[in-house]
Amino acid sequence: MDHVESGEHRTPLEQRLAGLRGGAPQRSLDARALAALAANPGCRRRAVLDAAGVDKTALAARLGSPAPFGQSPFAIARGLRFEKRVKSEGYGELLELLRRHLSLAPPYGRDDDCPVRIAELVADPRLPAQRVASTRAALARATESPGVWTLLDHPLLRLEVAGSPVLLEPDLVVVQPDGRWTVVEIKSFPILDGSADPAKVGAAARQAAVYVLALRATAAEMSGEKPSDDPYDPYARPTGLAGAAADTVLLVCPRDFSNRAAAALLDVRKPMAVTRRQLDRLTRVEQLLDALPEGASFDLAASGADSGGAVGSLAAAYSPDCLAACELAFHCRDEARCAGSVEVLGRGVRGELGSLDTVAAALAAASGTNGTGEANAANGRDGAGTGSGNAGGAGEEAAARLAYAAALRAEALSPALAAAAGGRG
Repeated sequence: MDHVESGEHRTPLEQRLAGLRGGAPQRSLDARALAALAANPGCRRRAVLDAAGVDKTALAARLGSPAPFGQSPFAIARGLRFEKRVKSEGYGELLELLRRHLSLAPPYGRDDDCPVRIAELVADPRLPAQRVASTRAALARATESPGVWTLLDHPLLRLEVAGSPVLLEPDLVVVQPDGRWTVVEIKSFPILDGSADPAKVGAAARQAAVYVLALRATAAEMSGEKPSDDPYDPYARPTGLAGAAADTVLLVCPRDFSNRAAAALLDVRKPMAVTRRQLDRLTRVEQLLDALPEGASFDLAASGADSGGAVGSLAAAYSPDCLAACELAFHCRDEARCAGSVEVLGRGVRGELGSLDTVAAALAAASGTNGTGEANAANGRDGAGTGSGNAGGAGEEAAARLAYAAALRAEALSPALAAAAGGRG
């Protein structure tokens, strides 16, 4: 979701981030982008660019590494058509799914005849603060009026991430007659014979988990309560109004490629705990901005702006997973390749290599040309399979294992090489 700033009072941090962006409109984070940021909390580059609302697609093109990234326009159009279809005719089909799948606490039953109310929300994208305020007011009114189904169509929620506010817009939030708040996520991928693509369902669950976290943060601010701060307990449930947001979401998809809708409940407690723990690990934006050189700018409209230098001053945490989640992934991959960084081989390999942070250093350790020679191979024989040995640290241990692996490979291949040489002779 994009929005145009309204010119309202901004904090010094927001003013500084707006200065980095220049005259370009702010690109707000959606739940999918926030989940991708949470999955790679060590990437300071993405954290600053997302906080500043920079258009990373345009920035990647400016840097010479455009990425074929994002949803197909046909998929987006199909999703919008399906969402419009589900919400048509006074939300009749959607209400049928809500009553069928969302259980109600006594005295309400599954076959309830509770009335339905459509909340009136500010929809102007140029007024984000007013949209957030109208969403909170609608939630408060619905909570104070039990016995009614209240539908909030595209509400706007606020969540603080690394000290910077993020605005999130779920497809729908439902306040049930018993007072519980449920996020409804509408997707265009089909449910075939009662099952759907696990990868797409997982991505939808992670995205919806971000909405639930924002909904709980909103409830906590409304009531003055503090939600549970234990990120390691996925089943911790806050008390009071902060606990009104359900930890299950309703996923609505087409049934068998038709225009008819099917729905399923998703338990998002685990993705909520994972996302919250990862968000807590993010460095505050104020600290990240200190790494930028004086006069740094990401203003794509300014002809003299050194966008490349500003981007290069921010440390990236590239991995091949970024190619499916970030618009700047191709630029960061080119940087990692030029530097000979082992990050291009993936997080698993990077973790195994310890302090060997370049491909050249790893190859030198494997060939014994890094000054340790046969001692590394001996250490590898002594400590292989146990992680012990005479290595004094993770880098020495990795070097020993690489040397030992190279020795085993040479030993295994030597008969074949000798036979081949004899045959040629």
